[in-house]
Amino acid sequence: MVFTPEDRLGKQCLLLPFLLLAAWKVGSGQLHYSVPEEAKHGTFVGRIAQDLGLQLAELVPRLFRMASKNHEDLLEVNLQNGILFVNSRIDREELCGRSAECSIHLEVIVDRPLQVFHVDVEVRDINDNPPLFPVEEQRVLIYESRLPDSVFPLEGASDADVGSNSILTYKLSSSEYFGLDVKINSDDNKQIGLILRKSLDREDSPAHNLFLTATDGGKPELTGTVHLLVTVLDVNDNAPTFEQPEYEVRIFENADNGTTVIRLNASDRDEGANGAISYSFNSLVAAIVIDHFSIDRNTGEIVIRGNLDFEQVNLYKIRVDATDKGHPPMVGHCTVLVRILDKNDNVPEITLTSLSLPVREDAQFGTVIALISVNDLDSGVNGQVTCSLTPHVPFKLVSTFKNYYSLVLDSALDRESVSAYELVVTARDGGSPSLWATASVSVEVADVNDNAPAFTQSEYTVFVKENNPPGCHIFTVSARDADAQENALVSYSLVERRVGERALSSYVSVHAESGKVYALQPLDHEELELLQFQVSARDAGVPPLGSNVTLQVFVLDENDNSPVLLAPRVGGTGGAVSELLPRSVGVGQVVAKVRAVDADSGYNAWLSYELQPVASSPRFPFRVGLYTGEISTTRVLDEADSPRHRLLVLVKDHGEPALTATATVLVSLVENGQAPKASSRLSVGAAGPEAALVNVNVYLIIAICAVSSLLVLTLLLYTALRCSAPPAEGACTAGKPTLVCSSAVGSWSYSQQRRQRVCSGEGPPKMDLMAFSPSLSPCPVMGRAENQALNEDHDAKVSEFS
Repeated sequence: MVFTPEDRLGKQCLLLPFLLLAAWKVGSGQLHYSVPEEAKHGTFVGRIAQDLGLQLAELVPRLFRMASKNHEDLLEVNLQNGILFVNSRIDREELCGRSAECSIHLEVIVDRPLQVFHVDVEVRDINDNPPLFPVEEQRVLIYESRLPDSVFPLEGASDADVGSNSILTYKLSSSEYFGLDVKINSDDNKQIGLILRKSLDREDSPAHNLFLTATDGGKPELTGTVHLLVTVLDVNDNAPTFEQPEYEVRIFENADNGTTVIRLNASDRDEGANGAISYSFNSLVAAIVIDHFSIDRNTGEIVIRGNLDFEQVNLYKIRVDATDKGHPPMVGHCTVLVRILDKNDNVPEITLTSLSLPVREDAQFGTVIALISVNDLDSGVNGQVTCSLTPHVPFKLVSTFKNYYSLVLDSALDRESVSAYELVVTARDGGSPSLWATASVSVEVADVNDNAPAFTQSEYTVFVKENNPPGCHIFTVSARDADAQENALVSYSLVERRVGERALSSYVSVHAESGKVYALQPLDHEELELLQFQVSARDAGVPPLGSNVTLQVFVLDENDNSPVLLAPRVGGTGGAVSELLPRSVGVGQVVAKVRAVDADSGYNAWLSYELQPVASSPRFPFRVGLYTGEISTTRVLDEADSPRHRLLVLVKDHGEPALTATATVLVSLVENGQAPKASSRLSVGAAGPEAALVNVNVYLIIAICAVSSLLVLTLLLYTALRCSAPPAEGACTAGKPTLVCSSAVGSWSYSQQRRQRVCSGEGPPKMDLMAFSPSLSPCPVMGRAENQALNEDHDAKVSEFS
């Protein structure tokens, strides 16, 4: 076959449209954006170039352009950054009318190669239109013969918005004759009318002026008002009546023009011309009704005259008047609801009723928490709804009837672990595609008294200085209750017991609310070293729960006792000790010993001795041991020394501040030849006391040895028990008073220092023993040697004088 050049050119022209169509199919795509109506110029819509996969640098070379049928100036694209923005004012009502969905379709075209993209920009509704009545004044003609409770239909307002912004509520101005009758149809459509409450009298009031206000459901809400002029007619007649005041017709949106919607039939009890009826649309009927429907004046048949579109309007409310030919004519009214049928476009509705909240944490399994009902306005499988509950919660849904459920408890609750639950109930219909809705339920768990107050420790150790002021705060106990409200309200009290011969409450008290523990009286360490008691914590629940905590109050010693001198070994005048000393005594010879005790403990009972200086004798021949209290010579005595010396010994403890006592020792120097006279002179008077002193020393040595042996045995037994088994925590006891050695030659100072185990709540008990001894040999041996030396020295003196 041979083609001429003309034939080839014709074939190429025929092939070009097919190539363009193929290129368009390859490059076609679709995007979806949304923008609110009335958005300002320049409002960002979307990054159209990026979303379409186009490079910014190729927008201009490839002749990027956008086309939209009748809406080219509403949106524009910035070729520098590829952003789609609002170019001019967008009015959703002007663009889409009453349609539930409104969008602007854009075609984006680029060349080299040719590509065509489709973009839908949804225009979202805002509440920018107030309710509007069709006229500024509605006239209502009412015969004065009409009975009370008669209803006269009114034309309601319309709102150009959609959704909740178009839901209207009505309010009528105050009137003693009229009220507002609002009825909600099965489709939630409101039918309003003027109801007569009181019989009219035209001669009394020929006209009534009322105001009807419509308010939409937007935020902020908008209102519209119409003036109602009610004219009372002075004619008594019968108006035509329909078989029912409202008719409902369902019709698919694809019904053809000329299809009969309904044939109405009204009757009039009058005869002749007064019973002849003609049908017409009410004068206040919306213009959109007249555009889509028509009515035959003689037969009352309503037919379709315009295409019906569900996305534009899904419900038409047509008010029909039946007018007779009387003078004046009477009018009957009815309403025809034309419902346009559509596919599955209604989501399920969830209703929660009878909420039993809050739920006690000890509620039994199966306890009903709430009743739930679901509803779907669709029909068939589109209206069949199934419900489900958020997983992993201690609740479940139990079906009780069709579309009715009970929310019940499925497992145990613990308010201290989870105090509230946020449950989500999901209802899903059986349509295709399926639609679903959710509802949230907040379930609060109510507390029950199932937790006792708890202390952080089972035992507390408190240290208080003695001589505290009465009523001073010494400690605060605190217990925490995991419950809530009154179940967690803790009060404190003492666990009463006897402390010796007195009640515990005479020593301490505890504040019931704060838990503060007070000492009611000054505490004395010498009387009471350890006060151990329990504090009880109780909550305010029913029944109340409680726990106890142990307090160990150690009374710390203060230096409040002065040293006390023991009775002298040999009687003297004025409490002074008298001693006879030969002039031939050597250096370091012990002359006398001052003995003293302190009722305090520790450093407060550690005694030291000082010899007060004598101003008249710079070469004083005596000194006193710092911790022994022994008075001894510092040099050999000579004839220049005074025959009588008055020694003043100051006994001082180591407290802060230190307390003192003073002892006087009278030392008389005698010649060796005079000693027998003195001895014979004193033998009669001193033999009895000296013998008594020897006996006392023997008893003292025996007692010291016994106490020391008992102490060693106790320590050995304690060590053995400690090695064999761990000690029980909190077992704290006070030891017996012990003698603290402070002498190099057996002088003992009685101290109130105690051995005791101190419990601190952490680790094992510790030993607290303070012994003040300047690195000397064991005391019992020294005391025995000292007594023996003193006895031998005294016997030597007596034999020398004799």
